[in-house]
Amino acid sequence: MPFVFEGQNFEIGHGSVVISAITSCTNTSNPSVMLGAGLLAKKAIEHGLSVPSYVKTSLSPGSGVVTYYLKESGVTPFLEQLGFHIIGYGCMTCIGNSGPLPEPVAEAIEKGDLVTVGILSGNRNFEGRIHPLTRANYLASPLLVIAYAIAGRVSIDFECEPLGVSSDGRDVFLKDVWPTREEIQAVEREFVVPAIFKEVYSKISHGTPMWQSLDAPDDLLYPWDKRSTYIQKPAFFEGMTREIQPKQSIEGAYVLLNLGDSVTTDHISPAGSIARNSPAARYLASCGLTPREFNSYGSRRGNDSVMARGTFANVRLANKFLPRLGPKTVYIPTGELMDVYDAAARYREEGRPLIVLAGKDYGCGPSRDWAAKGPQMLGIRAVIAESYERIHRSNLIGMGIVPLQYLEGQSASSLRLTGREVYAIHMPEDLHPGHLIDVSVNGRVHFQAKARLDTDVEVTYFNHGGILNYMIRRTLGAC
Repeated sequence: MPFVFEGQNFEIGHGSVVISAITSCTNTSNPSVMLGAGLLAKKAIEHGLSVPSYVKTSLSPGSGVVTYYLKESGVTPFLEQLGFHIIGYGCMTCIGNSGPLPEPVAEAIEKGDLVTVGILSGNRNFEGRIHPLTRANYLASPLLVIAYAIAGRVSIDFECEPLGVSSDGRDVFLKDVWPTREEIQAVEREFVVPAIFKEVYSKISHGTPMWQSLDAPDDLLYPWDKRSTYIQKPAFFEGMTREIQPKQSIEGAYVLLNLGDSVTTDHISPAGSIARNSPAARYLASCGLTPREFNSYGSRRGNDSVMARGTFANVRLANKFLPRLGPKTVYIPTGELMDVYDAAARYREEGRPLIVLAGKDYGCGPSRDWAAKGPQMLGIRAVIAESYERIHRSNLIGMGIVPLQYLEGQSASSLRLTGREVYAIHMPEDLHPGHLIDVSVNGRVHFQAKARLDTDVEVTYFNHGGILNYMIRRTLGAC
């Protein structure tokens, strides 16, 4: 697919690299691979190689020590010439914070319906995590991140095909720029020494001059500012009573989402950039912000009004109610197609509880807290799935959402559930681990599901409405 970027003509196709990031707190803590990447960059520059200008490159180490030894060893200028500037520390591209792609690149990807690629040295690459427009994301060492960025595509055989052409017209292969172990070790011995770790970490609590100049309140309690779009008082405890209330059955519930297998916490949890046509964007615009000021979900994780609107907002979400991928659902009473948050808000106005139907391994992926907080804020009271990822199941309980599991051999398909029915989940007073729960569909007992409350402690948390409520009551001496 052809496009023009910064006055130059380019063409991308399936497998083209559009994001290349040396990132994460794991690989970037390994001096050998970081210095190896620097040496590879040095050799690539010396051979006259470059990275296509439309590839979004970045370097975000997990420690300031990395910056120190890259600079002292002299490889930083070569990394920067290839576009790998240090942009910050900690979670960046690996958690979806790469920011937008250049507009011409994004348009070419969407116009050609291309499967483009993100290459990163992170530790997770679940679908929809890295960027909405990179449908294929591969994990690689920092050295290979640079190599693939130079090649511009993943459909390359490094043994047989050149990375590029040198300034004097010769083919340059990966083996020509790959540093030897001896070269890496020599630099590492000289520049990675205990003194730099002591120097960097002795100042870790000082922060930057900008951090030190911040005017911070010294109140005992946090002074909530209703005008802030970053931090708001969360609504988790609204309606909470001092004494525990009897557990109520879930009556007249609609299915907000009908999902399949391997729905990850990246599909559920708000992450990455805030799409301009999303409920979160409309909310921020109503607060007087422009799209340039929207920032990312990660930066606004202290504002539940943003995070609730970003729950299930992943463009790669596969909802069985819909013929295509996207953060949409069907408002069952009228059949309207709506954003997930908007449908949940309408159900909430009507006092309707919500549930989710899912397949196998619901909640696989990283253990994101907002993958449970967000559904709770949407009004989801239960999930019925074929199986769960262990930590996410526990997190659902921690937010007062009951994880129910189909009995062996059963599924939504085998029970002929379309998700358009009205459900009632009959929660017993004597709830215990593994309890078989009656589920009514359209007014009749249709099947039983196992309550995946696996321990007495989990039952206690659930009866309190979640672990937060339990801890508050325990602090007050109410339990």
